[in-house]
Amino acid sequence: MRALRSAGRRVGGRLLASLPALFGVVVLTFLLMRVLPGDPAVFFASGPTAGQEEIEALRKELGLDQPIPIQLVRYLGDIAHGNLGRSLTTGQPVMTDLRRRLPASLELTFSALALALSLALPLGILAALRPGSLLDHAVRLVCTMGVCVPTFVSGLLLVYVFYVVLGIAPDPTGRIDIFASSRPEITGFLLVDFALMGDWEGWWAAASQLILPASTMALFVLAPLARMTRASMLAVLGSDFIRTARSLGLAEGRVIVVYALRNALVPVLTITGIVFSTMLGANVLVEKVFSWPGVASYALDALLASDYAPVQGFVLLMASIFVLVNLTVDLLYGLADPRATAA
Repeated sequence: MRALRSAGRRVGGRLLASLPALFGVVVLTFLLMRVLPGDPAVFFASGPTAGQEEIEALRKELGLDQPIPIQLVRYLGDIAHGNLGRSLTTGQPVMTDLRRRLPASLELTFSALALALSLALPLGILAALRPGSLLDHAVRLVCTMGVCVPTFVSGLLLVYVFYVVLGIAPDPTGRIDIFASSRPEITGFLLVDFALMGDWEGWWAAASQLILPASTMALFVLAPLARMTRASMLAVLGSDFIRTARSLGLAEGRVIVVYALRNALVPVLTITGIVFSTMLGANVLVEKVFSWPGVASYALDALLASDYAPVQGFVLLMASIFVLVNLTVDLLYGLADPRATAA
């Protein structure tokens, strides 16, 4: 009970400490959108051929005729009431658009992160157990290639090889094939929804569409995860308690998994949280290549159209998720190393 209260106080303190940062993100994004070239009133008032009266009427309707400080105060008041504005591109409230598209981005990001971790942890551990070996150099080569190749290039290469040449991958046109089962609307996560309905044919169709974009993102984030795992394991394997455990005759597998890996997880958790937040906001190229209907591609389309509200809502959403990810990593520290909780 005391541990739960301590965790609750720590989470509450972190949330309060994050409020100024979120406020700064909101204000900075608002101001940046106003100084960027382009006028949404001109863009949406039937283009450059629109009359001046039509443009001014739309500017007044959007509140763009007011001074920027007044626009900012109104926007902050709308956020306080849970209103992120309306997208001129889709005609829907930004909150509705984000709520509809966020599960697609989260499903893609979680799948890519799980795939990256399933490869990075074994590779990092094996490289740390044999430093300077051929395996170690091979892991470094794979990590370097993953970082050097841009995501849109690796995505297009995967599409060309597995869809065009081999023909074993589905069309890279969204979350589910148009000829597959009707899409369920329960949680927004297709793999979860199809499993809840017991529609395994639809589940496999959704999983097939997910393989290539998830692999593209996983290749890009494999390098930092594997390198951090290797560096952390090398530091722990040289510690006194590892030498003591080995001198006591403990099995090598137990020494590596129970003692070394657990103590090496804290830096890996840190980089995992950073990587997850980066993936969620920076997967716009992957979403565009695979026509994935996520929040990143939604924000990019709005930015190109000078549609302020979706971009501002997207940045606020990413900042909020970053705060939640940091809180989650902080709580996981206590599981990986109880000394972190005590501190």
